[in-house]
Amino acid sequence: MKFTKTLLAAAALATATAVPASAGHHHNSQPDIVAAAASNDNFETLVAAVKAAGLVETLQGDGPFTVFAPTDRAFAKLPDGTVGALVQPENRDALTGILTYHVVAGEFKAADVLDLVRRHGGSAAIPTVQGGELIASLSDGELILTDEQGNRIAVTQTDLDVSNGVIHVIDGVLMP
Repeated sequence: MKFTKTLLAAAALATATAVPASAGHHHNSQPDIVAAAASNDNFETLVAAVKAAGLVETLQGDGPFTVFAPTDRAFAKLPDGTVGALVQPENRDALTGILTYHVVAGEFKAADVLDLVRRHGGSAAIPTVQGGELIASLSDGELILTDEQGNRIAVTQTDLDVSNGVIHVIDGVLMP
């Protein structure tokens, strides 16, 4: 039930600190997606991959975006040599596809995702910028994302606000 409790706390906080949509999205005091990831030691591999794919400018754009961000530990779970191969220039298209599969157009807080799952009877398809879908569901109180390969990846931290969206931390790499 830890995710549900986290969601309830996040929902209560979001309600208490809600900013009207008409107030505009950019909060100048907050970093964008790339700056936030670059300032966190747990996302060194993700930042290097975003740079190798040429997605820095895109993820610094207005958005808003929801990013499911794999940690360095998540990338380390991939077979040996996978990350090294993906960041090579000849594999840029594959890398771009994988990274954009972690991005959703729009800002979706944890409470929004949980509401979507509940409204759709326990699981909901979420379209990604890459063009594929993630399936969100709850399992033992944790939000789980199932990718198109059938991998089940847990969301471990939610609602990291950035100027152009929100980041949710995940414990695996989603594969289209």
